[in-house]
Amino acid sequence: MEKRSYLKEFTKGIIKENPVLCLVLGTCPTLAVTTSASNAIGMGVAATAVLVCSNAVISLLRKFIPDKVRIPAYITIIAGFVSVVQMLVKAFAPAINDSLGIYLPLIVVNCIILGRAEMFAGKNPVLPSILDGLGMGVGFTAALLCMGIIRELLGSGTLFGVQLLPVQILIFILPPGGFFVFGMLIMIANKLNSRSGKKVKDTPCDGCPMAENCSEKLCQENGKEAAENAD
Repeated sequence: MEKRSYLKEFTKGIIKENPVLCLVLGTCPTLAVTTSASNAIGMGVAATAVLVCSNAVISLLRKFIPDKVRIPAYITIIAGFVSVVQMLVKAFAPAINDSLGIYLPLIVVNCIILGRAEMFAGKNPVLPSILDGLGMGVGFTAALLCMGIIRELLGSGTLFGVQLLPVQILIFILPPGGFFVFGMLIMIANKLNSRSGKKVKDTPCDGCPMAENCSEKLCQENGKEAAENAD
């Protein structure tokens, strides 16, 4: 795999296939832990570590894991790394562990991690799988951090515990505020993807598998033929 492909595997999870803002995965922890920026970073780093390590191990073992038991095997591998990360957080960052609460061990069933194991790591070599996990983890952390900064700044008037604004709009640290910020960030991500993405097609039928039998497509083709004959 070329360097450009490696870069593509890493960057796709940041904006184009951001697991939170584009694929809408991991919504529950996203809304629950983003009441502050520090919690968002803690959850993002923990999930990234589990993503990278589990992707690497699953990729290494992909040819040895029987297809019928691959999901239980993936969950077992992921659970092992989540246990290690949880013990490290308890030992070195007890405040983050207390803030994240149940959502830290629930990384085991996070759709992002299991989804990347099933869709990518179980089918690709080790290095691309590591880059895929790292890119998705960075995208997940970035989305959480954006939400955490906005909600903490507007809801509490603080940022990383430092008072910056005299006004507090408490709704932003409540669930309705979380859904509002989440929706706004999804809209921005979609706008960025639409601007940097696909080339505009000549007709709305191009690329459609039913184009040959579509009356709209036939009308367009007949219209083009009539215009050419008239010329």
